Amino acid sequence: MGCGEVGEAGAADRGEPVIRTVDLTKHYGSTVALDAFDLTVPAGIVFGCLGPNGAGKSTLIRLLVGLLRPTRGRAEVLGIETRRDPDAVQARVGYLPGDFTAYRDLTGAQYLRHLAALRSRRRRDTFGRRSEQLAERLELDLSRRIGALSHGNRQKVGIVQAFMHDPELLVLDEPTSGLDPLMQREFLSMVREVRDAGRTVVLSSHILTEVEAVADVVGILHRGRLAVVDAVETLKAAATRRIDLTFTGEPPVDVLDAVQGVSVLDVDGPTAHLVVEGSTADLVAALSPYRVDDIVTHEADLEEVFLSHSRPGTTVPGTSAEVD
Repeated sequence: MGCGEVGEAGAADRGEPVIRTVDLTKHYGSTVALDAFDLTVPAGIVFGCLGPNGAGKSTLIRLLVGLLRPTRGRAEVLGIETRRDPDAVQARVGYLPGDFTAYRDLTGAQYLRHLAALRSRRRRDTFGRRSEQLAERLELDLSRRIGALSHGNRQKVGIVQAFMHDPELLVLDEPTSGLDPLMQREFLSMVREVRDAGRTVVLSSHILTEVEAVADVVGILHRGRLAVVDAVETLKAAATRRIDLTFTGEPPVDVLDAVQGVSVLDVDGPTAHLVVEGSTADLVAALSPYRVDDIVTHEADLEEVFLSHSRPGTTVPGTSAEVD
């Protein structure tokens, strides 16, 4: 991506949205990759971008960083329309593509110095010190030639180049590909630090536990549209969960079946296995006349939320969302 001098304080410092898309649409021939996509993301959050293959995640990311031109609509990043001035956007964004590649004949240090010089000759030393600190955290040997590194270590180079200039917005596409669990944990700590410093992260990943661990808000894409966007805890609270109730005596199946949002999957002796959608308040009230010896709750996680919005036949009601 193009690089330029880092400019003055921007939209994030003025309380404006870091990302705003309006009717953002991208066609590849007859294929609609992104369809009338409206999204507003404020500063200081981690926004998790989820969706099955072909949902439009990578297209959205490339539009946000100015690597693609929309078929219709617009994307504004840090108050700048990406189609009008992609270089200005890219100077203030840290971007890690899902297919990160680098100059194989350079060492990690040479490659990062090259990027630092492109970004700002006046700040090369600052970028250099920052890249060394990040490499140390990730246990990356910058003296080795990039072509000789393992996939995981090449990915670390990509992470360092995205973080090293302390950008106002980080856009990370499958960032932990090839990293071992310890390095994944360190990377997530780095993401939290960026968020805690008041900056913004867009994180696209197939590792749902990773998104759940750091995201404040999640958007789930389906067939190029926004199926849902909400806080992680809100999505989980509204999701379907399984509950096993063990009664003293025979389970009151008819009573359980009559509770709104409750379905009885199976009865095994004194234990009823339920599926509950939404709040459990009505279920608790219905159980008050009965003695329940044991309750086992299988809480919903982000994977279940994701699957519920990504199954074939899922209806997508709208494409507009403003993140609080």
